[in-house]
Amino acid sequence: MKLSQYKYDLPESLIAQYPCENRDESRLLVFDRKSGKIEHKIFKDILGYFREGDVMIFNDTKVFPARLYGNKEKTGAEIEIFLLRELNREQRLWDVLVDPARKIRIGNKLYFGDDDALVAEVIDNTTSRGRTLRFLFDGEYDAFKNALYKLGEAPVPTHILRRRAEPLDEERYQTIYAEKEGAVAAPTAGLHFSKHLLKRLDIKGVGRASITLHVGLGNFRSVDVEDLTKHKMDSEPIFITEEAARIVNTAREKEKRVCAIGTTVMRTIESSVSTDGMLKPFEGWTNKFIFPPYEFSVANSMVTNFHLPYSTQLMMVSAFAGYDKLLKVYEVAKEEGYRFGTYGDAMLIL
Repeated sequence: MKLSQYKYDLPESLIAQYPCENRDESRLLVFDRKSGKIEHKIFKDILGYFREGDVMIFNDTKVFPARLYGNKEKTGAEIEIFLLRELNREQRLWDVLVDPARKIRIGNKLYFGDDDALVAEVIDNTTSRGRTLRFLFDGEYDAFKNALYKLGEAPVPTHILRRRAEPLDEERYQTIYAEKEGAVAAPTAGLHFSKHLLKRLDIKGVGRASITLHVGLGNFRSVDVEDLTKHKMDSEPIFITEEAARIVNTAREKEKRVCAIGTTVMRTIESSVSTDGMLKPFEGWTNKFIFPPYEFSVANSMVTNFHLPYSTQLMMVSAFAGYDKLLKVYEVAKEEGYRFGTYGDAMLIL
């Protein structure tokens, strides 16, 4: 497969800038891979496609407020910092993305918040946009972390053109089951689930398994090679517990429906599979990049959003749904006015 095969025309008006009022009332396109049938539903109608003993797999990662706005010393120029990962707790070292990167040099100091509540020094240039910052903070670690998070904003993606996060993003750019902090982007397919919908799934006997993938820089890095086999994903930490593996494997053995809620879940479970197609407990890292052709081992259905052109998420979903089939489905979605992107509508692929 080639990168150019993942270009399609997407009107800017179809890229959602805000979530719908209620999580479980976004639209849901249901696509049956075998029959080719397409149905148009509301997300909470997903309940009708699952039975007792079926299992949904969720990513329980929690997004932290990773985007900060500060000012450069002397010039006062506004600088946007995107926290990627903590490198050293004691030394307050963080890997970050910087925008505009060209204005930042090693040794520069950056000031954040009123009265310069936090000061950071650039100590390394790791990539064209990446830097390592040392935050100059003498207090206890908890006080530092609280100050950092108080100044940070929800890291909504750049296709949401509002420039700055708004109060609603603090709640809505997070799944209701988020538990383990460490992601710089939300697993967006899970944003459609409400507490009420999860309760109804529980009552119906649909099982739930939780895995963790802390979404990192790989979620933002664009594919810049035409030959997809040459693209390298950034490694991200994943965790699959024995309990999660047991729940999923029991459903597989009984030939039940196993549904991956989102591309991050699919990448995680496909990163730890036994030779007989069972999910294995695992704690480590994955840089798995899925694109056609690919034989999936664990899940036989998935929930996902409508993804933007050239994205690795689009490539994975095309491997699951079928490349030609997915492009036709996307044309239908555009004609029907479905909303694309992080805050957009959802798709259930059976």
